[in-house]
Amino acid sequence: MGGCAGSRRRFSDSEGEETVPEPRLPLLDHQGAHWKNAVGFWLLGLCNNFSYVVMLSAAHDILSHKRTSGNQSHVDPGPTPIPHNSSSRFDCNSVSTAAVLLADILPTLVIKLLAPLGLHLLPYSPRVLVSGICAAGSFVLVAFSHSVGTSLCGVVFASISSGLGEVTFLSLTAFYPSYFLLLTSPEAQDPGGEEEAESAARQPLIRTEAPESKPGSSSSLSLRERWTVFKGLLWYIVPLVVVYFAEYFINQGLFELLFFRNTSLSHAQQYRWYQMLYQAGVFASRSSLRCCRIRFTWALALLQCLNLVFLLADVWFSFLPSIYLVFLIILYEGLLGGAAYVNTFHNIALETSDEHREFAMAATCISDTLGISLSGLLALPLHDFLCQLS
Repeated sequence: MGGCAGSRRRFSDSEGEETVPEPRLPLLDHQGAHWKNAVGFWLLGLCNNFSYVVMLSAAHDILSHKRTSGNQSHVDPGPTPIPHNSSSRFDCNSVSTAAVLLADILPTLVIKLLAPLGLHLLPYSPRVLVSGICAAGSFVLVAFSHSVGTSLCGVVFASISSGLGEVTFLSLTAFYPSYFLLLTSPEAQDPGGEEEAESAARQPLIRTEAPESKPGSSSSLSLRERWTVFKGLLWYIVPLVVVYFAEYFINQGLFELLFFRNTSLSHAQQYRWYQMLYQAGVFASRSSLRCCRIRFTWALALLQCLNLVFLLADVWFSFLPSIYLVFLIILYEGLLGGAAYVNTFHNIALETSDEHREFAMAATCISDTLGISLSGLLALPLHDFLCQLS
């Protein structure tokens, strides 16, 4: 294409000279393909996180595991909760909700650690199929379980589904550069964007064909090249690890302990509202890259750490007078976490070369999982310590 954008067919001099431009896809078709790809990835991300988020939001109920006749899950909606530990100043479960977090994240951590080494050898279609089967299996196990152990097995299946899906779909974005161009203003597109647009138009995401392979994709990178690329990614990986460590330490270590007795909401209902508002913030900020882009993600990590310190102080001193103030802080926490995630991967997509992008996406997605795993490990002893306080 380059300098011969309008390719011409030249006849011999005896027949005269005539130029006929090759048919090209209209700009409208290019834009349509871009939007179809963006909507496709948006839906894939929404569905991929669904089981993972549901399990974390139901962590308090899974550990309480109350049952009524007919094998129906039941959570008492009454305004007066019965403390699980009457000698403690907190209304604690015997096991921290961080246990559900670990069951929901450790399998994902294993998948993401192994993914950059050989997952690219497995085609995308089987990966998506396995992810879908595990997601469905997780809901079946939790819905029909009779014990906390069986429910946690269902949570593990949700983790496998989410981890495999995330690393698969993030790697897949390397074949659809127009997805990242769509998330920014049109002026951000590079001069070669027209060629990328035609390539994307030829292989829309919402179709049965596999994406065209790029020359020099991650499958051809040597170990030395992978290590060099990974070291360059640490500028983005470390802040994202810190952001997710802080926010999930709040979510699974402190949410259960941020219990207000002067409201009409039960303990389980308060916990669910916390999780819902956090996820609402994440959802909004992950979908807002077109409106707001952040280059220095370390600033988001610092703000999230301040959130953690503030809420930990409130758990200890109980100085916040209303649960609605906590609602606002948690919504803000979700906005910070979602912004850190989407801006990290957007910056990587812009700053990595085509041959390194697929590997860079797969390698960087270990960041959030590593931070979440560390927070779960530290939240367990914190829960036990605080719940022993009289």
